[in-house]
Amino acid sequence: MVTADSISKQLEALGTPEEALHALRFFKTGPGEYGEGDLFRGIRVPVLRKISPTLDVAPIPEVVRLLESAFHEDRLLALLLLMRRFAKGDEVTKQQIYEIYLTHTRFINNWDLVDISAEHIVGSFLQCRPRTPLYRLAVSRSLWERRIAMLSTFHFIRRGEFDDTLAIAEMLLNDPEELIHKATGWLLREVGKRDLALEEGFLQQHYQQMPRVMLRYAIERFQEDRRQLYLTGLVQ
Repeated sequence: MVTADSISKQLEALGTPEEALHALRFFKTGPGEYGEGDLFRGIRVPVLRKISPTLDVAPIPEVVRLLESAFHEDRLLALLLLMRRFAKGDEVTKQQIYEIYLTHTRFINNWDLVDISAEHIVGSFLQCRPRTPLYRLAVSRSLWERRIAMLSTFHFIRRGEFDDTLAIAEMLLNDPEELIHKATGWLLREVGKRDLALEEGFLQQHYQQMPRVMLRYAIERFQEDRRQLYLTGLVQ
């Protein structure tokens, strides 16, 4: 049987000290930073994606054990495995994985882990269900749960549904964390790619109270003259 321990040993052999050191800096693991205390083996994401199909036989309880690992790459691989299982699973399996995800958010504790998985598990599961869990996540004390709330709506955006993205963005306008500002601005930009008038309507109502980073991300694709009107507060 494929176990969490056997997968971890396989990953241990793939890591390099140079990549691990780079990741420690890139993911802000110093004292007081958002990734404080995280551990890295030094494995790039494409490598983890490549090996994930070979581990489809791993029992879900072992994948959950892997998700609880102290090592970042172990947790990322576990999420890739859960995503694969979710995509192929029946409704019982999908619900099981969705529930595992939301009861293990303390291990989904960096922006890349959220961004790679939230839309594919949480967003997908809620596509034809009430979206109320997202609104509970959006007011969580956990930075990562709030980011999950926003990133999950990417699944809806890709299907032309924007209401939840805009509603949660409004809830997060005064969030204290820059990682939330970036995520919210990014998702507003994605709305604008599909319905620019809708994005601008939201921005014109809220841009003056938005954190600067959120606004810059939201208007990144605008024509320069239009960007400057927002940045200087002169939008009519």
